[in-house]
Amino acid sequence: MDKVGKKQLVPILDLSPEIEGLWDELNSAIQKVLRSGQFIMGPEVHSFEAEAAEYLKVKHAVGMSSGTDALVIGLRAVGVGPGDEVITTPFTFFATAEAISQVGAVPVFVDIDPGTYNIDPALVEERITSRTKAIVPVHLYGQAADMGAIVAVAEKYGLKVVEDVAQAFGGECQGSKLGTIGDVGAFSFFPSKNLGAYGDGGLITTNNDKVAETAHMLRVHGAKRKYHNEMIGYNSRLDELQAAILRVKLPRIDEWNEGRREAARRYNDMLNGVVDVVTPYEAPYARHVYHQYTVRILGGKRDTVRSKLAEEGISTYIYYPVPMYRLPVYSELSYRLPRTEEATDEVMSVPIWPQIQADLQVHILETLGHVVTA
Repeated sequence: MDKVGKKQLVPILDLSPEIEGLWDELNSAIQKVLRSGQFIMGPEVHSFEAEAAEYLKVKHAVGMSSGTDALVIGLRAVGVGPGDEVITTPFTFFATAEAISQVGAVPVFVDIDPGTYNIDPALVEERITSRTKAIVPVHLYGQAADMGAIVAVAEKYGLKVVEDVAQAFGGECQGSKLGTIGDVGAFSFFPSKNLGAYGDGGLITTNNDKVAETAHMLRVHGAKRKYHNEMIGYNSRLDELQAAILRVKLPRIDEWNEGRREAARRYNDMLNGVVDVVTPYEAPYARHVYHQYTVRILGGKRDTVRSKLAEEGISTYIYYPVPMYRLPVYSELSYRLPRTEEATDEVMSVPIWPQIQADLQVHILETLGHVVTA
């Protein structure tokens, strides 16, 4: 780590241990693509799709150019379109609701479970109308939404389920991999994700042949055969270089997720009993993969604590500071969801990555404990 004076500069995420550990393999994979001369929809993309499907135990995996496109195309592939309503969480990254709007549907926000920060299934049914077409649960911070309850509601009302798995590759719910439980799973390979590319990338997963066929068409301008377009689609292909990088990284995902879980256990142990700090809850049905380690800072202290930690060189982040329905783009929507608003005022994520050193975690939490109680 770099230092300024005696203060250690601690980033929210450090990718350098991963990159250094895979340096030779990454270089070999990249050079193989360069020498092949195949840069679009080549063997690396097809191989990665097959390997991801095998890992996730799902019938189809379709590479996309980003997680956002995976959501947009996933929604369209299950039949969501103009005039439909889609139930989702207001406590997530904008792309979730944006994708719903991009296909012409209307996002309908439901408050969160205060423990998991995910959509509360008990509140979903009351928001269903004759226009409701789908539910988009988000597996936030690497924690599974309660898919058993969500799927039960969806089946009762004949709704589609599109899982937003951007933050939870390798996570599980009741023994099943996330992204394989609903009708569609939508993954992001943004570099900071548990399985991240070194640029943008995404993936759609499904066990439905028709959905997979539609997704394949939509990612290449709505065509099964080139120059024979059957629908208005997108240019949303996973890049061959990114696929090659992801193939190097995929075999390590379980090891890396376990490294995150071990880091979370250390944090939990060290924070046990610290006043005004609430550690993450791991639902009994879930295998949390800790894309983020997110605590609550109580007593209105969160912003002060962040400022003091920054003075000590420790990075933190707020995921997410504004409920979706309070963003300017959705200003016409009228909501007040108290659990979401409480979370936006209290959550704070601290540094985590699979190889984070235990002594660095001690430094982070000793500093956190000091500033919280100061």
